[in-house]
Amino acid sequence: MPSFFKTLILLLISYTTFGQEGDFYGKVKTDDNELAIDVFVVIKGDHFYKETVTDFNGEFYIKSVPYGTHNIQFHSLNSKPKTITVQLNSKKKEVNVFLESIKNQLDEVRITTKTEETKKETQGFAVNVIKTAEASLRNIQTNELLNATAGVKIRQNGGLGSDVSYSLNGLSGNAVRIFIDGIPSSMYGSSYNLNSIPPSMIKNIEVYKGVVPGHLSDDALGGAINIVLHNDARTNLNASISYGSFNTIQANVNGLYRYKESGFTVKSAIFHNYSDNDYKVSGRSIVDTGLGGVQTPITARRFNDAYKSTGGMFQAGYTDVKWADQFLVGFNASKDYKEVQHGAFMTIIPYKDRFLESDALLANMIYKKKNLFVKGLDVNINGLYGERNRAVNDTLAAAYSWTGERAIDFRGNEYDYTWGSQQEGGPTLAKIKRKVASIRSGISYTINDQHTVLANHVYSGVDREDSDVLVSVLENTFKGTRNIDKNIYSLTYEFTALQNRLRTSVFGKHYQQKTTSVDPKIITDSNGTKTIVDEVISSNNEKDGYGFAASYAISPKVTLLASAEKAVRLPDETEVFGNDGDNVVANPTIKPEQSNNYNLGFRFGTFNIKNHDFTISTNVFTRNIKDRIGLPIETSFNIDNELIVYVNQGSGTSKGIDAQLNYTYNRNFGFNFNVSRFDLKIINTGTEIDVPNTPFFTMNGSLRYSFKDLIQKESRLNLFYSMYFTDEFSYLVPQGSNTVGNDFFDVPKQFAQDLGISYSFPNKKLVASFDIKNIFDKPVYDNLSVQKPGRAFYIKLNYTINKFN
Repeated sequence: MPSFFKTLILLLISYTTFGQEGDFYGKVKTDDNELAIDVFVVIKGDHFYKETVTDFNGEFYIKSVPYGTHNIQFHSLNSKPKTITVQLNSKKKEVNVFLESIKNQLDEVRITTKTEETKKETQGFAVNVIKTAEASLRNIQTNELLNATAGVKIRQNGGLGSDVSYSLNGLSGNAVRIFIDGIPSSMYGSSYNLNSIPPSMIKNIEVYKGVVPGHLSDDALGGAINIVLHNDARTNLNASISYGSFNTIQANVNGLYRYKESGFTVKSAIFHNYSDNDYKVSGRSIVDTGLGGVQTPITARRFNDAYKSTGGMFQAGYTDVKWADQFLVGFNASKDYKEVQHGAFMTIIPYKDRFLESDALLANMIYKKKNLFVKGLDVNINGLYGERNRAVNDTLAAAYSWTGERAIDFRGNEYDYTWGSQQEGGPTLAKIKRKVASIRSGISYTINDQHTVLANHVYSGVDREDSDVLVSVLENTFKGTRNIDKNIYSLTYEFTALQNRLRTSVFGKHYQQKTTSVDPKIITDSNGTKTIVDEVISSNNEKDGYGFAASYAISPKVTLLASAEKAVRLPDETEVFGNDGDNVVANPTIKPEQSNNYNLGFRFGTFNIKNHDFTISTNVFTRNIKDRIGLPIETSFNIDNELIVYVNQGSGTSKGIDAQLNYTYNRNFGFNFNVSRFDLKIINTGTEIDVPNTPFFTMNGSLRYSFKDLIQKESRLNLFYSMYFTDEFSYLVPQGSNTVGNDFFDVPKQFAQDLGISYSFPNKKLVASFDIKNIFDKPVYDNLSVQKPGRAFYIKLNYTINKFN
């Protein structure tokens, strides 16, 4: 009987603990009390596998581990491997470990585990995963991180807050979709975007070139950039403030607090950005017009280009509980103010007192759960709903020169525009009100270690209402409306074979978009009777796409990557309906853009030879494009035109190669270099030409060196150097007889260099940094030959608390 009772008690204990899960967390140091960074932490079980890597504070966190006794393995290049046995019988278990330092004498140290970033980069897609931990401590914007990535080129019309577009292997603009945690960033509006989100809020950035996985489910013709925000359930706080040239101020605070017992979690973030953007500009259009119309080239300061954005996010809910890994509801609120210095091009006569204002208030919801109901069934839902507003203010009739003073006519008299505003078309106080909704839902089922099926859907909807208080009362009574609804469905099958050496992903996508434009018009009949008639223009586009990605591990250090996709890009709201604030005219007849995309590449590494670590990746690509959406080539010669319209340019081909090298020595010295070269040609009126306004050859490089225990013990001083090279490119196609020479149409070669220094204090919580951008003050131009800021200085303080309890 005693044996029977013992057995019964053991069975009861086993029954009550079955299915319960907890978390391991802790800190890893070396025997000389140094923080152990990038240590692989692995837990293996009969039916599960968990791994992570320690962060810059030597900390690790592994979630959802079954109760029981586990062996935890620690692997590092500079320390001896270590395995410890720990029993988990509570929701949280702290494990602190010291590793024995070694001097590597082997030609190669083999690490059998992979980080999450490496796993993504070896799935078969042409993808780069950008870490932000180090950049978040410096005066680096999210867009600058992207601009230093192979195959990526950021196109920006000026300084902080100016319009930004993204180019991936030659496909640019809206062909590249931006996501924030899988939600299209366009839903958030201009006041909450990559200009305003600080790197400290971002876990990593995934850059997919050409072929986009089904789980993102959007019409990303040329690729996708997915901003993955921090979702750790650890209590933490980060705050930073920076100040620099052009009266630029940037501040942000973000944090999370989780109650251990209940799992109730509160998460929030706020940010503020401001810049006068009064940097110097010069060139062909920067002149002072004097008596008789004589134009004198000058160097001028931008005087109507200030930018301000403020916003925040708040969420509350539960994390790491039995029924949800994450369940959070909250809101995003933001607003911005942007002065407009000129139209699409840098024109001879700039704007004065033309500005834009935007605001957004959006409710959001996140639900994530792994192993829902049954093992292997994962659900992910992320949605938002709310309002966005944008206003254009342009009521000043006075003309101004680039000197910032009133412009004068041939006789030397100050003059006003006859149309009564800065932009042609008359004064305006136009407002665009939008109701927006987006929901991304995904479900995946892992049948076994070799087979997984995923189904995803993204819905995006915009109901837009345009008005202007300066038009007649009757016209404002009957306001025009613009509606756009988009649904994208995807189904993916993932398969692994040959002892996980072969990994494949096959997917299909269905695209559907409906647009409706309603404009009431006043019609007067022959009797003089006025009636209101709705002018309705609508379209309904449906397309199908499909693709695959595959990777084959030729050896543990060499992986072959291949991917292809028939991709579709539906015209977006601005291209269809126009936007007064961005000087864009509507084109309701524009057609979807299509492309057959192919990638073939290799990933070599990471190779570990004594204290040397390096990785090399390459990608050869081609894009066969139909109905490319862009600016009309045949009319772009008129650079004095303030307005632009998007059209289907025709069919074309982009093909090229990019490569990237990452090297570190003894974890103190780091070197990164990447290069991208491609051709992008299009058939325009029967003639094949290079697509204008596209840089075809770019190179980026960076160096980093660290000093330990400088000034104070356990401190760290980091030195940084970065370079950005962009080859000469034409931003306009020469027209007619071209009597002015090709220099008139070309953007010259550009070589910009940055320097930076950061100092981490011994407590590892406070970091101070100083950066010099464009240290030699070289002229830097970008989209449509608009000049960007010259040399600038910035200082930043960053304070972090990783754990309160």
